[in-house]
Amino acid sequence: MANHPFLSKLKTVKAIAMDVDGVLTDGSLIINEDGSELRTMNIRDGYAIQLAAKKNFELCVITGGNSEGVKIRMHKLGVQTIFAGISNKKDAFLHWLQQKNLKHEEVIYIGDDMMDIEVMKLAGIKCCPADACNEIVSLCEYVSPFNGGKGCVRDVFEKTLKLQGKWE
Repeated sequence: MANHPFLSKLKTVKAIAMDVDGVLTDGSLIINEDGSELRTMNIRDGYAIQLAAKKNFELCVITGGNSEGVKIRMHKLGVQTIFAGISNKKDAFLHWLQQKNLKHEEVIYIGDDMMDIEVMKLAGIKCCPADACNEIVSLCEYVSPFNGGKGCVRDVFEKTLKLQGKWE
């Protein structure tokens, strides 16, 4: 990995977009008796996200889910753009690129499942957790050794920030 072409691309990254379920979570849901859903997220992923926000990276979450708790958590961490309840992630991603004046090659996308394929094809750098579906793994330049919800986000963010001299 030391001289992997993926690493040199990280030096010009300005923005990171990601899915939630299966990336920031392990994909498990706890369903309460009232039907509400609970997810768990990795605190170390959260550290990396808030640091990237402080270092002026544009951050975006694009999720099919529509959890208030997830939106609140992402806002607390400094994620500027949240698309929730999205069935067409590609359109949301293209809107975000245009809104933030970003080039495809400046953006990492971290996804894990079939709904992420079209976005993944547009992103300059494609990453996924170790337990992503085969179709996603085959598209990615970097497959984190960590599973979704178990540090894959931290892994990708940390590599990016370190290569840009912004890790603390």
